[in-house]
Amino acid sequence: MEIARAAAALFVRHGLRATRAEDIAQVAGIAPRTFYRYFATKEEAVAPLYAAGAARWTQAVRNAPAHLPLPKALEHAARHTLTPGAGVSAASWDWVRTLVRLATSSPALRRVWAEVCHESEQELAQVLAHRGQDNVAVPTLNFAAAVAAAAVRVAVETWAAGSAPAEGPDGPGALAMHNLDALRNFPWEDIAPS
Repeated sequence: MEIARAAAALFVRHGLRATRAEDIAQVAGIAPRTFYRYFATKEEAVAPLYAAGAARWTQAVRNAPAHLPLPKALEHAARHTLTPGAGVSAASWDWVRTLVRLATSSPALRRVWAEVCHESEQELAQVLAHRGQDNVAVPTLNFAAAVAAAAVRVAVETWAAGSAPAEGPDGPGALAMHNLDALRNFPWEDIAPS
């Protein structure tokens, strides 16, 4: 994770183009050879940070109170992970904004972001199965996970593209709640008990 933090700090401070893998290795206190043992490209170095955010989201869904119906469990998780101070510190949201913006402008970083988002969807499908729906068909669980994950991903990307603070009506948490609310007519009852 130290390498990922070093990469993110350099990307935020100097930009993606001005940062070399060797710079990341130097800031992380490792040899360039060690860097390349873990990552094929400098863009891949921030994948653990993207993945940590995604893991917080799926873990929050997993840990949502069992009595909550699935839509409420998803909202509970979104509030927990996308509210500054609850899931991520307010200062870290500046990094999130920059790293997500960079992912929209760099094809290599966009690929890393997309891979992490896809892996998150797969993990969320497993979480949905563990919320008492082992008998639901895998394609149905995968679709439900993709819909829920997209609602959160789009909220974060929309927020990152603007200049609104992380808290408030235009923050990622509020946007995610709006997106999840738009899914109210999604047939969640076919996925999880109400």
